[in-house]
Amino acid sequence: MNQTVKELLKRKGPLAENEVKDLMKSYNIPTTKYEVVDTEEDVRNIRLKFPVALKVCSPNILHKTDVGGVKLNIENNKELLQEFLAFRKKFPEEHLLVDQMAKKGVEIIVGLVQDPSFGLTIMAGIGGIFTELYKDVSFRVVEIDRYDAEQMIDELEGKKLLEGFRNMKANKQLVIDLLLKVSKIGEELMEHIDQMDLNPVFVYEDGICVVDAKMILK
Repeated sequence: MNQTVKELLKRKGPLAENEVKDLMKSYNIPTTKYEVVDTEEDVRNIRLKFPVALKVCSPNILHKTDVGGVKLNIENNKELLQEFLAFRKKFPEEHLLVDQMAKKGVEIIVGLVQDPSFGLTIMAGIGGIFTELYKDVSFRVVEIDRYDAEQMIDELEGKKLLEGFRNMKANKQLVIDLLLKVSKIGEELMEHIDQMDLNPVFVYEDGICVVDAKMILK
């Protein structure tokens, strides 16, 4: 367990998005590129490629879109500075996160949740509108092996989206690898995690990217 993870585990309750993504990276899980900005100078010196998203970044605000805390597809630094100033008025006490926009892929969700009967379980599902419409998810008790991960995907109604449906280029093996890495997080941090939600995760032909991430510690 590296120092980043050890420091985060000293906390209780929700983590901020950048903290969860820092934890993901420590387990070799790819995320968007991001920078935390607190001042106009931070914004002017941003090193990310446009377009970017601006988000409120706070353990106190888990559902950012509900409070108007997300602005997508910002095209240049001038626009970013304008949005930053508006966010700073709206969320004066919170950090702000600039997230490099990721290209769209097949959307999935992956998570960990404490079940009252079974303990820590891992969840996988097809993301986007299908999550709300079909509740297309599969669960296993942590820890899982590669066979379990393959079976979880096979149980999904939308699994064809990961198998080249209508020329969608999504690498199912990378999803299996992601599930194994998340299972490892669950196994190693079982005593600390109440729940974790990676949603959406974009899956491509040659890669995978966690776009948004939440975690609540016990």
